[in-house]
Amino acid sequence: MRIGVRLALDWGKARIGVAASDPGGILAHPVETVPAGPIALRRIAALVAEYEPLELVLGLPRNLAGREGPAAVAMREVAATLAASLPGVPIRLVDERLTTVSASRQLASAGRNTRRQRSVIDQAAAVALLEQTLQHERTTGKPPGELLSTEGDQGRTPADE
Repeated sequence: MRIGVRLALDWGKARIGVAASDPGGILAHPVETVPAGPIALRRIAALVAEYEPLELVLGLPRNLAGREGPAAVAMREVAATLAASLPGVPIRLVDERLTTVSASRQLASAGRNTRRQRSVIDQAAAVALLEQTLQHERTTGKPPGELLSTEGDQGRTPADE
């Protein structure tokens, strides 16, 4: 298991849920919900400066069959923008199927009204994505998903899943 904080982003059209791990990669916890829009990149950059993460984990929305549709294409564009805005910060795209559904169910079972707590759902989805990522690395010894090149010379490199 690599040592270092990871930040996970559940990037949506209206809000971005942010979660962080401890340096040992054992626990994931919610950080905040960032409004999507013009200030989002600045806030994400400030969080990166504060947490100094080993990498950013960004959910890649694949369909249930595992294929990429328009939402995944849009997320790849977001990832490219983040990579350009945060040089030297590795960005890992990880399959996020069902993380928001899982987060909604967990909050509902805890008695939270999910309609009025959408920002909490975004944070919980980021936590679920990060927990999934950490569990994969603990189990296999390899980080999941796809690492975007931070140097711009190799493009995307698929990681073992």
